[in-house]
Amino acid sequence: MTAIPIRDFLLLAPEIFLAVAGMAMLVAGSYGRDNGGNGHRGCSVCAVAALAMTGGLVFWLQGGREVPEVILSGMFVLDGYAFFWKILLLIAATLTIFLSERFVAEGGYRPGEYYALILFATTGMLLMVSGFNLLSIWISLELMALSSYILAGYFKHQLKSTEAALKYFVLGALSSGILLYGVSLLYGATGTLELAGLSDALSLAVAAGDGQVLVALGWLLLAMGLFFKVAVVPFHVWTPDVYVGAPTPITSFLAIASKAASFAVLVRIFYQGLAFLTPDWQWLTAALATITMIWGNLAALTQKNVKRMLAYSSIAHAGYVLIGVLTATEDGQWAVLFYLAAYTFITAGAFGTVVLLERRAYAGETYEDYAGLARRAPFLAASMMIFLLALTGIPPTGGFVGKIYLFAAAVEAGWVWVAVVGVLTSAISLYYYMGLIVQMYLKDAEDTTPEPLYAPGLLATVGLCAVITVLLGLLPGPLIELAKGSLLPLP
Repeated sequence: MTAIPIRDFLLLAPEIFLAVAGMAMLVAGSYGRDNGGNGHRGCSVCAVAALAMTGGLVFWLQGGREVPEVILSGMFVLDGYAFFWKILLLIAATLTIFLSERFVAEGGYRPGEYYALILFATTGMLLMVSGFNLLSIWISLELMALSSYILAGYFKHQLKSTEAALKYFVLGALSSGILLYGVSLLYGATGTLELAGLSDALSLAVAAGDGQVLVALGWLLLAMGLFFKVAVVPFHVWTPDVYVGAPTPITSFLAIASKAASFAVLVRIFYQGLAFLTPDWQWLTAALATITMIWGNLAALTQKNVKRMLAYSSIAHAGYVLIGVLTATEDGQWAVLFYLAAYTFITAGAFGTVVLLERRAYAGETYEDYAGLARRAPFLAASMMIFLLALTGIPPTGGFVGKIYLFAAAVEAGWVWVAVVGVLTSAISLYYYMGLIVQMYLKDAEDTTPEPLYAPGLLATVGLCAVITVLLGLLPGPLIELAKGSLLPLP
């Protein structure tokens, strides 16, 4: 048995530290029930501090690597690709905590448990994006998923929240089982789970002839499990109910952090582990991207609940991201990184606006609740308009720049018809996004009382997201260069 160098564990200090911080918060939160006063604020400050210290450790121990370093006997890899995603995921988790200020203060729940679960989920995500072995990726994914199931049901006394958590758990467990079954079939065909040698092993298995069936079933089941995590049609059925039933800050967390981590893993597995099967998964991905963009946008047209509309919008945007994935080029890859980074701030800001308008759990979610918002809360209306325009892909926003690069990469790689579908469905999305803008600016509300905006941290978060969304549209260069320096090597 080969001894594992202690240095490998030191290089994973950020993930270990964050997990320990989560356990400490969980233990500390089990004593007392101080939900009033500054109890919730103290917990949120500790959680943000833990994420900030983790980010510092990531920069110190894992950043600036020109050559990837494989650690823990091939289980994890430290490279620029993982570094990019880890920083983005830590930012997404921090934004979620800021969005949770009002929910935790008014909800009457234990803040220590809530923030500990966010830290546990984030730990799983950090391990996921560094995963270099299918088994380590699956275990990390389960850490993220189990924490997310509980967070989705955190409105413990609300039927919709309990129903959302149950649906998420049952379907998530099924998808995890399918993914693990696919992993086992690939291991049976190749004898390895390490991404570094999986592609070559797949070519040998197919050439031998006796492993073709195992390889075909294995990669298809693996892909199905991954597509569930990113909410691609037809593996999207959990998304609308979970997004509506979960607390709004957790809905944002699932839409940005969970989706980003899952896409990061999907790209690594497809580009490195399944490189030999690139033509096969490209056609599957192209078909699913097309179906997802069409169905996500058409379903969103009929929604009257804003969170449900944003859920179907999230499904559609998964289709847009798949456009970049299927190109299997450097341009497509960095376009995916840029788009998901921009999408993080756009979506966090949109859900932050929903949180600010909520009243007693689920109120403030219908289109009618936004009528006359431009007069009641001009700042919120302007911010929400920026986020909706960015989701549509209208300049000058980061969403516009991101879509342009995704579609351009697809055209350059020869997938013109997929890019055309993306452009047409983006035009369709203008209808339901503009419907909410019309409510805010052209409709009169029965109650003209100004909105009591008394959550300064949440307001600052929404404003920051709006500013970054516009800046990414006007000055996308720095993020593009960062994304280009974080690419996986192509075969």
